[in-house]
Amino acid sequence: MISTKFFLLRSVVRQKVVISSSIRFRRITQAASAEKIQRIVIDISQLTLIEVAELNQVLKTTLKIPDAPVMAYGAGLAAGPVQPKEEEEEAPKAKVQTIFTVKLTKFDETKKIALIKEIKNIVEGMNLVQAKKFVETLPAVVRADIPKDEAEKLSSVIAAAGGICEIV
Repeated sequence: MISTKFFLLRSVVRQKVVISSSIRFRRITQAASAEKIQRIVIDISQLTLIEVAELNQVLKTTLKIPDAPVMAYGAGLAAGPVQPKEEEEEAPKAKVQTIFTVKLTKFDETKKIALIKEIKNIVEGMNLVQAKKFVETLPAVVRADIPKDEAEKLSSVIAAAGGICEIV
């Protein structure tokens, strides 16, 4: 009985020694890694802004980190990780303009009266005097925020009356 208790006690003591030595080893390695990290932090804090940018590029290429857009604080947490889309890599699509502005830039002096009458009809609430001032103070916006087909119709009507307009 005594010999089994002795062996049992001896094995428990050995386990405690092994555990305590592994804890000491972990503490030593953690201290060494903390010193290493501290040295890296000190070295990085002494770099110039250009050197930090170069370091950033080298780290991205070495660690194969994709360039991610800068987000507002906390926006990345809710959105989750960003996965690059194949469609974005191929070719970015140009934005299609859907709203246009018709601007009268010039007019034919011989057709000035016809243009004034047409401007009076096109622009709501404008009388002949206002239309005359409108035509004489060029360039002027005839209509803004209209669809393309309406802008083209308006441009052709103004061109028929002797005006030269621009669709923006």
